[in-house]
Amino acid sequence: MTGDGTEPGTRAADHPERLETTADTEEYGRRLAATLRTGDVVVLDGPVGAGKTAMTRGIADGLGVQGRVSSPTFVIARTHRPGERPDGRPSIGLVHVDAYRLGTAGGDVFDELAALDLESELDSSVLVIEWGARLVTGVTDRYLLVRLRRDIESETRFVSREWVLTGPSGVGGSADAGVDGR
Repeated sequence: MTGDGTEPGTRAADHPERLETTADTEEYGRRLAATLRTGDVVVLDGPVGAGKTAMTRGIADGLGVQGRVSSPTFVIARTHRPGERPDGRPSIGLVHVDAYRLGTAGGDVFDELAALDLESELDSSVLVIEWGARLVTGVTDRYLLVRLRRDIESETRFVSREWVLTGPSGVGGSADAGVDGR
């Protein structure tokens, strides 16, 4: 443990880490991937240009998934099959969802989310959802909230993360745990 009660290399939600470049954001995602396991849900929160897709590229690289990672804005979800993880651990797939457009065509956002059948993917994948904080309660009882902010005058980004409980044990509460919530 570090002095702020988090695991080494992590930051508490109120102590954002500074990321100077897109490469730093991707590296942060690779480090984060090393803590993830099958069934984990990661919600990326931040404005346009904050680095959500760059973070997902890093997570994908850390998980060793197959295929190029790009924003799924117009297809809503992309599934990346497991490949070879850089750390040699068992491979995990990645489902990358961009929830920004869900519900924009006049449909019910939760019906559209249900149609994606994300729960079935959790058996073999990590689920990364951009713009998804309002949607995850129907998918999981806990998720890792990664907040990204960008300095408007530079490429510098600030990231913080925390596990959020949505199930019976703590609707809307924060988990008091290290980066992997365990």
